[in-house]
Amino acid sequence: MTAPNFDELIDRTGTYSSKWDDMPTYYGVSPQDGISMWVADMDFRPPASVQRVVEQTAAHGIYGYPGAHQPYLDAIRWWMKTRHDWEIETDWILTAHGLVNGTALCLQAFTQPGDGVILMTPVYHAFARIIKTLGRELVELPLAERAGEYHLDWKAWEAQLTGREKVLILCSPHNPGGRVWSQHELTEIAAFCKARGLILISDEIHHDLVFAGHKHIPMANAAPEIADRLVTLTAATKTFNIAGAHIGNIIVADPKLRRAIETQINGLGISPGLFGLDMVAAAYSPEGAAWVDALVPYLDGNRRIFDEGIAAIPGLKSMPLEATYLAWVDFSGTGMEAREFIRRVQDEARIAANHGTSFGAGGEHFLRFNLATPRVRVVEAVKRLQAVFADLQ
Repeated sequence: MTAPNFDELIDRTGTYSSKWDDMPTYYGVSPQDGISMWVADMDFRPPASVQRVVEQTAAHGIYGYPGAHQPYLDAIRWWMKTRHDWEIETDWILTAHGLVNGTALCLQAFTQPGDGVILMTPVYHAFARIIKTLGRELVELPLAERAGEYHLDWKAWEAQLTGREKVLILCSPHNPGGRVWSQHELTEIAAFCKARGLILISDEIHHDLVFAGHKHIPMANAAPEIADRLVTLTAATKTFNIAGAHIGNIIVADPKLRRAIETQINGLGISPGLFGLDMVAAAYSPEGAAWVDALVPYLDGNRRIFDEGIAAIPGLKSMPLEATYLAWVDFSGTGMEAREFIRRVQDEARIAANHGTSFGAGGEHFLRFNLATPRVRVVEAVKRLQAVFADLQ
């Protein structure tokens, strides 16, 4: 395999890129002089295996209804076994139009309007949007911050529950905090769901992007005793930067839970697209594995540069990143109100970063920065941030 060039600067403007083309609309930052560090996709090309299969499919020239998904299903099973030591069966795998869609399908399958859905916040913003849009009750359980990282806070949470909760959505690894939950923590979460009769939806989309010294444990392996109430969401899209394929998996061992989701999928006429099936099968391969093994150290290098730069600014603090490429930066030490530090980042530094409030309770003094971009941009972002907060130094 030819070594991937993650330093290549690729112009994504005018390509329907939400990350770059929508930046002026949401942040007032032009891609001409700005740095896009918000939407969680990467500015890197996927493995050559993915590009080849797209070109082969295009060269064939007929784009009819796809069927015979076996190579795609076999690739998923191979990847989960070889990369995560997780044995799954073919019939456990359901396909959705991405994991936001997969989450919505699960909520429609397992809850009714007015039912409570638990999030441990701050957490991926799309979860709350789906919960509210579907008319479910959002139950936010704020994570406790200790020694600069997030922890479960069962004692505080017990008083916040109403008894109407039906589902808990877990983000594992955690976005935006970057935590890789331990075996002990996963066991506690599983026991909590079992004791309260909750369905557990474990979104594990970042499971391949874990830094040295940490190991992601699939919830299915951590707590096999809750297989009758566990749904796992996975996707190749985050790992390989193919989110535009809009394809993800809902993996369910329990037949009753699986039938409930299948009913939603069939009722809405959901089926995978031709290119997505090909891309996932090509990504979940030895060539794709080698590409990921090159990607993760590169991301870790970006993380170190960014964290060192942030640490040099009094009042700013990055949460230790164990997984994902999403830096979670706390601005509370500046004493500034959110509108002031946001103004400096957007208007002066010309950087588009996610506002912490969108991630729910506990995110009010944070911004999330996407580090999955060529290193020169990370270095430039650090310089700009240090310049616009120079009065603090």
